[in-house]
Amino acid sequence: MTNEKVDVSVFNWGPCIVRFKVSDECKNLLLDESKNNVLDFKTKLAGIIDHETGYSEESKAKFIPHFSNYLGVYDQMFQRHTNKPYEKKPEYVLTALWINHQKAGEFNPPHDHDGKLSFVTYLSIPDELKKEHEEYKGKSCGPGGIQFVYGDGPRDCITYQSFFPEEGDMFIFPAWLKHWVAPFKSNCTRISVSGNVHDSAPLNAIQGFAPEYLKGKSEKKQ
Repeated sequence: MTNEKVDVSVFNWGPCIVRFKVSDECKNLLLDESKNNVLDFKTKLAGIIDHETGYSEESKAKFIPHFSNYLGVYDQMFQRHTNKPYEKKPEYVLTALWINHQKAGEFNPPHDHDGKLSFVTYLSIPDELKKEHEEYKGKSCGPGGIQFVYGDGPRDCITYQSFFPEEGDMFIFPAWLKHWVAPFKSNCTRISVSGNVHDSAPLNAIQGFAPEYLKGKSEKKQ
């Protein structure tokens, strides 16, 4: 675990979504380590995105001490959100970590993930995309935005949360929560990193990093 200050926001609706601001050190680590990526994740994911690659086990091991800071805070926020303390503290395992280079016209359709929790971290939001989003007049999440959807309900119920991310944002959310990423027209590349977390290793988990990196981290945050 690193000694990073954690900037956090919690959104009060159905599922527990928590937004963090990750450190520059964490962002730079993910960008630098992605240069070593050789795993093509395109066929493993729902996205209509051409360039999606997976991190090596060594890279994931370097990321875990940073991620454990945010995961520990999420555990605290989740228990407050549900008003239900854990009967047994989870022992988390990071089972997948990949980077997305989204370009004009590419998008992620509504989908969910494997595991207990998922997350996305934004490494690059180009100025061209920011300008396109500012000029957007519609009611959805807008160009390059992300929208989380939870069930159907009457018009006075909140059934979705939409965000246009900033560089350094990280969202942690339940893996079963449906979400989608909107396309954009700007000639630029939006870079994000996503991952899945299990609270115990499934039989088909990607192994090779030490679960003990994450064991007990949430306990220390309580």
